[in-house]
Order: sequence, then structure tokens, then C-alpha cells
Amino acid sequence: MSASELNKIVDFWIQSSDQDYKTMTDLLVTKNFHWSLFMGHLVIEKLLKAHFSKINGGYPPMLHDLRRLAELGGLKLDHDQRINLDTITRFNINARYDNYKQSFYKLCSEEFTTEWISKIDQTREWIKNLL
Repeated sequence: MSASELNKIVDFWIQSSDQDYKTMTDLLVTKNFHWSLFMGHLVIEKLLKAHFSKINGGYPPMLHDLRRLAELGGLKLDHDQRINLDTITRFNINARYDNYKQSFYKLCSEEFTTEWISKIDQTREWIKNLL
């Protein structure tokens, strides 16, 4: 793969993540908390895929597990980063069963959501600094 092709792949993931970040913040403002957190998961997933592509020189795997993506991208994670990535991975609710979705919706209070959006922001900045 040429450097130009690789840059296009990395840029695609970064730009897509940035678009999802705007959606995440818009959903937070409108108090659609569970969807805001779902988009936050996508923000981080796409940045990790950009990082994976940059480091490994190819397309990222079709995974949604954020810790696994980080590890495959060669990131050394501390305990807090592992916990945060594992928790944010749980916000990927699209394929979950209805009973899981209902319990997740109840969990997504304004306080819980703003706390985790803050952690998503911090994680986003950390990964972007690596890119």
C-alpha cells in the first residue's frame, strides 16, 4: 500500500470520527443520552482504527471492542485506560437484545452521561495526539 493510500485511510477514519463527535455533542445537548454515548463509542472506535491503520499500514479489523483495537494497534494501556475502553465498548448498543437496551437506557442519566462524555473527550484527545 502506498503512503498516499494509507494517508487516505487514516484521514477517512479521523474525519468520520470528527463527524460522529459533533453528532455525539448534539445528542447530549438534546438529552438523547443513550444515543450520545453510542456515538461516543463510534468516535473512539474510528480513532483507534485510524491509529491501527497508521501503525500497521493497512485496513483495520472489523472489530468494535475498543481495548482489542487499541492492543492490535500496539497501544500500551494502563489500568484506567483499559477500564475506560471496556466501559465505552458497552455503549455500542445497536446489536444488543431489548432487555439489555432497556437497562442501558435507565443507566444513562444526565450525570452518568456527562461523566462518560468527559472520559470520551479525554480518550479522544489522547488518541488524536498519537495520530
